[in-house]
Amino acid sequence: MNDKKPEILGAEIVAQSRLFKIEQLHLKFSNQVERYYERMKGNNRGAVMVVPVLNRDTLLLGREYAAGTHSYELGFPKGLIDPGEEAHEAANRELQEEIGYGSRKLTHLMELSLAPGYFASKMQIFIAEDLYESKLEGDEPEPIELVPWPIEQWQALLEQEDFSESRSVSALFLAQKYLKL
Repeated sequence: MNDKKPEILGAEIVAQSRLFKIEQLHLKFSNQVERYYERMKGNNRGAVMVVPVLNRDTLLLGREYAAGTHSYELGFPKGLIDPGEEAHEAANRELQEEIGYGSRKLTHLMELSLAPGYFASKMQIFIAEDLYESKLEGDEPEPIELVPWPIEQWQALLEQEDFSESRSVSALFLAQKYLKL
């Protein structure tokens, strides 16, 4: 196995929007082959996703609009880590903004890569227990629908047409393992 990373001969921003920057990399591999790759240039802050567990028997999900698929998607609370914020603080903030609960017990489950061929961003997956009602103002344009889901029916969640985001599916399996369902 070759562990030597390609040499970066050049890097430039080739496109940009309000949210994204696309960077083109000129790479030289150890066998002297050169290629151009494009990637989304991240902000290096990362993101969080939280699996909220209410009273050990109910998962809490949210249904919100997803512009990429132009549909309403069912998933777990998620969001970017703000500057100066720790991942667990962002997780608790996102819970309060998106579903109206805070957590006294957050457990880090795993760090996931998001399409590592194109993105440098990472997402920290947490499970939230010992929940309490607490609402913070978020940046969503409309309220997120709170969807309680019986934890013993976690497999049926996979059959829901609107539960399709890979990060939420991954988080569900990590929670299932953690909770030993």
